[in-house]
Amino acid sequence: MKDIEKKGFLDFDIDPTLDLFSEIKKLKQEKNAIILAHYYQEPDIQDIADYIGDSLGLAQKAEKTDADIIVFAGVHFMAETAKILNPGKKVLLPDLKAGCSLSDSCPPALFKAFKARYPDHLVISYVNCSAGIKALSDIICTSSNAQLIVESLPADQRIIFAPDKNLGSYINRKTGRQMVLWNGACMVHEIFSTEKIVKLKERYPDAKVIAHPECEEQLLDVADFIGSTTQLLKYVKQSNDQVFIVATESGILHQMQINCPGKTLLAAPPDNSCACNDCPHMKLNTLEKLYLCMKYELPEITMNEELRLAAKVPIDRMLKMSREFGLGN
Repeated sequence: MKDIEKKGFLDFDIDPTLDLFSEIKKLKQEKNAIILAHYYQEPDIQDIADYIGDSLGLAQKAEKTDADIIVFAGVHFMAETAKILNPGKKVLLPDLKAGCSLSDSCPPALFKAFKARYPDHLVISYVNCSAGIKALSDIICTSSNAQLIVESLPADQRIIFAPDKNLGSYINRKTGRQMVLWNGACMVHEIFSTEKIVKLKERYPDAKVIAHPECEEQLLDVADFIGSTTQLLKYVKQSNDQVFIVATESGILHQMQINCPGKTLLAAPPDNSCACNDCPHMKLNTLEKLYLCMKYELPEITMNEELRLAAKVPIDRMLKMSREFGLGN
């Protein structure tokens, strides 16, 4: 068991004849566990999860669950958020190395010094950040509620927005604000090629380009719809259009295909030699690791209580505001 904790991932031989779906379902029942999965997880994990959602939906579900064990099929900051909201529950992450390039782009020590340069500014941090950044923030936001949160504040309120410069810039353009932006970004959402998307659009002239606001400005300028992961899914479901070029992590295509089997979904091409736009961190989690994680109840997310309490304050503010906005469950 110590090897599991030390390595931060599970790399043990599993009987290839084992029905992992059946075994995971048994473990869920035996341990009163819930599996929360992000839309960017591999299809098998999405299919076995109790709840699939974006960052806002996952945080809301984690806040309300009565399970004894939360198994978070996502990345580290998401599991941290679940632990912040549930100190008395065991929170597991199938692979501790499932990090986040955006979160990594904002080290707490450097951000603390950055924040000190703007003492009269309120800090709004995107949920894709570490517990250390959350503890330095006044309000947490997600791509689903960021604009509403910013618009709810007085027009003269000065704001630092971290860590995603693309999302922050998009919110500035939408609201007319001049928020100070930390220079961070998501590696997946910055890899899309606007030029290749335009060429793909020429092949599919009726296609709607839909994009996550973490994408760069030049891509957002050619998008027909911009929204959070859940909003993109909802748009495809409700639209009368039949062809979509999807500029976000390719994991969402699985749920789009389930919900819209008759529609054509095209993954937006990246600006590299690879044909995919997968998040390497999200894809570290596998069905095998999920099974072993539940069986051994490791790796477990733990946290210093002082840090947890400090990080919980801005998350609670976000969840309260989201309820007032009528967002989520």
